[in-house]
Amino acid sequence: MAFSPFRIFSPSVLISLVTIMVFVLDQWSKYWIISNIYFDEHCSLSCGHKILIPNWLEFAPIPNMHGAFGMFGSNKLLLVALACIVLVIFWWSFREAAARSRLVCVALGMIAGGAIGNIADRLHYGYVIDFVAVYRLPQIWHNTFNVGDFCITFGVALLLISGLFRARDRKKAGHATPTAKVATKLGHN
Repeated sequence: MAFSPFRIFSPSVLISLVTIMVFVLDQWSKYWIISNIYFDEHCSLSCGHKILIPNWLEFAPIPNMHGAFGMFGSNKLLLVALACIVLVIFWWSFREAAARSRLVCVALGMIAGGAIGNIADRLHYGYVIDFVAVYRLPQIWHNTFNVGDFCITFGVALLLISGLFRARDRKKAGHATPTAKVATKLGHN
């Protein structure tokens, strides 16, 4: 049997490694932004900006006092508690799938790392540092986020993709002919 480095990783180790990598990248990116672009806790849209694509993409650090997409108010302890509850719900909901799928492990690690990065910001600063400003249809839709937010969103997308693959595989398995199902049960191929 050939050696594969993926066989030595348990789901919990893979989830932990991805969580740590995302957390470190999230915190490092925020440190780099606040060290290189003007920012303080009173920052508004007039703070230092670094335009990357005019009217579409820029680094624009701002404090985010609210939850995802501005929801859930600005109570720091409530937002930290909600983030912890959501992490537990994700772990509980996908723990069995993570045991069978590296994709689910990576997705859970991305979600956990991003959430823990934002929790760390809330506990340290009292807000989350967002800095990637994306404009879609300039002056109509604007969103500012950070690396942790991106990883959370991408992790959820990976969970959805994983669910679609599992549903497709179950559907394929369910469409075998009755004769083939009986032959399989009897051990005949």
